[in-house]
Amino acid sequence: MTDHPKPNPELDDATLAFAEQVFASARDGDTQRLAELLAQGLPANLRNHNGDSLLMLASYHGHADTTRVLLEGGADPQLANNRGQTPLAGAAFKGDLEMVKLLIEGGADVEGASPDGKTALMMAAMFNRTEIVEYLISQGADPHATDANGATPLAAAGLMGATDTQALLSSLGNR
Repeated sequence: MTDHPKPNPELDDATLAFAEQVFASARDGDTQRLAELLAQGLPANLRNHNGDSLLMLASYHGHADTTRVLLEGGADPQLANNRGQTPLAGAAFKGDLEMVKLLIEGGADVEGASPDGKTALMMAAMFNRTEIVEYLISQGADPHATDANGATPLAAAGLMGATDTQALLSSLGNR
């Protein structure tokens, strides 16, 4: 029986540099590069030291084509980062309606919540993103959902001074 050397737990410089290039490709929207890497076996759910997946980085930075390629390559739209944030919540925070739609179409849970119970609808309401609030509700988001502190989207909008989403949610009978 031959002893095999134990793998070195430290990643070498070349591996670390490659990983940084892959994450930069997602952040920068280098769709072609990521498509090629996925075809060669790159894990679609690769995550960085913050737990941000390739999909999180691409979607947060508004790269629809890259996001679409990652979703088609098997990226999990529910994969949260180390802070419990999902790509959908990030897109709602950024106010990117087209990205929100793409993520929902790609399988993101409209009711997915962070560990503190905040949903994408709450994020959109807090930051006065009326079109996103309307869209998420049309896709089944619960305007009466509460976070860990018992706050609804309406309360979150009020707390943040988001008057447009507050008025919209009030008109829906969300008291």
